[in-house]
Amino acid sequence: MTPRARRRAVWRPIRDPEYQFFDQLPPPSAMLDEVIAGLTEQPKRIAPKFFYDERGSRLFEAITRLPEYYLTRTEMGLFDACLPEVHDRIGEGGCLVEYGAGSSVKIRRLLEELLPAAYLPVDISRRHLEQSAQALHADYPNLSVYPMCADMTAPFELPEVVAGLDKLGFYPGSSIGNFEPGEARAFLRQVAATLGAGGHLLIGVDRKKDIDVLEAAYNDSAGVTAEFNLNILRHLNSALATEFDPAGFRHRAHYNEGSGCVQMFLESVKDQSSRVDGRIIEFTQGELVHTENSYKYGYEQFAELAAGGGFKVEASWSDADDFFTLFLLRAG
Repeated sequence: MTPRARRRAVWRPIRDPEYQFFDQLPPPSAMLDEVIAGLTEQPKRIAPKFFYDERGSRLFEAITRLPEYYLTRTEMGLFDACLPEVHDRIGEGGCLVEYGAGSSVKIRRLLEELLPAAYLPVDISRRHLEQSAQALHADYPNLSVYPMCADMTAPFELPEVVAGLDKLGFYPGSSIGNFEPGEARAFLRQVAATLGAGGHLLIGVDRKKDIDVLEAAYNDSAGVTAEFNLNILRHLNSALATEFDPAGFRHRAHYNEGSGCVQMFLESVKDQSSRVDGRIIEFTQGELVHTENSYKYGYEQFAELAAGGGFKVEASWSDADDFFTLFLLRAG
């Protein structure tokens, strides 16, 4: 009997399929404190998690379809080889935990190939998360869906309802590159603790490559990435009643070869000031506000990072050009 057949023979669902929403989003005051702290540093910064209100999530989905943005189509091109092997390694009937639930195109492939009993998407954008989760619940009547609105960069606990299930984490799109390397290790340690010893993580990693290819992916000709970057200010104005003028900034992105990452900024086009919770934040013309890093990794470099985060590499899949790699990691 094959590993897949053995697992199908022994798996039984542990409950009737259900839908339950879990809200662990920090209060606006915590978000405001973080924004103020970043804007009072030198250089100024805004954390990339604040890209993702409903509009920001839609803009990012549009980015994934751009011709310059190779990451999504390359990652999905690996699914045909990757997912059957992941299925054979981990079996069916577990809990699939998606970190940063975005477009449902990827997750639908996983749900159909891996056949989990429960799906638990974690995202900071409440409305986008709920809409996506409800659509999946309607389309997969045999699947329990437990969306969790939370800041995944901070520690959180999975709900008790999935405690008895084996866990597979899914963190696609090379979003791990948004962390500084030390922060990435700390995040992976947190994920390992959440998934538990023996838990698995399927994670996408963008590889180092030609600078022109990298920079084009973050400076698309249609200007969608620029609009996505500027939307962070609109999100803060809406969520926290800040008073940024998006028209007073422009998008900047370049590859920093020394650090091995694409860096994204908002550049102030004039001397200006913005009110943030009663504080006046001054910007000089040409001043850069850092909004995102996107680190690129060599194979061994990422394997080392994963080891520092409490994971070992069980398997990996790369495209013919070594543009992108999917790693299956195991905790413990």
